[in-house]
Formats: sequence, structure tokens, C-alpha cells
Amino acid sequence: MREVARAAAHALSLLPARPDEVPPAPERPGTEAARRLHTDPDTVERDLVRLVLTIVELLRQLMERQALRRVDEGGLSEEQEERLGRTLMILHDRMTELCDRYGLTMDDLNLDLGPLGPLLPP
Repeated sequence: MREVARAAAHALSLLPARPDEVPPAPERPGTEAARRLHTDPDTVERDLVRLVLTIVELLRQLMERQALRRVDEGGLSEEQEERLGRTLMILHDRMTELCDRYGLTMDDLNLDLGPLGPLLPP
């Protein structure tokens, strides 16, 4: 455990402490907008909700994949499979309701990670 803590401390000590210590990113056409942080006091609540819902959606999809894997392996009873399916459907419905409440779509939650592609699978 101490080795992990030392490695983390070392990694963090390598990070720049001030913005002026951050080396400039290489210039590539079309990346200027991606490096800028857009802050607007009028949309901060919606943006925060979008970020939280993105994390929840990512976790929901991971849980769904794990559940499907467990069903495929046959390690669950029929009752457990039913309960799991209902729970995942309810969670999906709640996500849709929250997106509607804040004027978001499920596509809005799929963050573009630049060269890595979208955060959420199709």
C-alpha cells in the first residue's frame, strides 16, 4: 500500500502546479475550441447536471454489461434475472426522465474525448 502511495505522490509531483507551467499543446487544425473552457453562469447548473448524468450513464452501461455477462454465464436464477432486468429498465427510464427535465438528450451525455473518440459506446 505504501508503494502505491509513494508512486501516486511521485506522479502528482511531476504535474505542473501553475497554469503557466503547462507546456503549450501542439497546434493542430480544429483543436483550438477543444482546449478552451467555456464557462457561462447561466448554464452552469445544466452543465453540472450533464456531467453528473454522463457519469451515471457510463456506470449504468457498465452495470448492464456486467449483468448480461452474468446472465450469459448462467450464474443467476430466473428470479434474479427478472429483478435485474426490471432494475436496469427502471434506471434507464429515470435517466431519460432526468434528461428531459434538464433539456438534454442521451446523445448530449456522450462526451467527445478527442482522439480517443466518444466516451459512451453506440
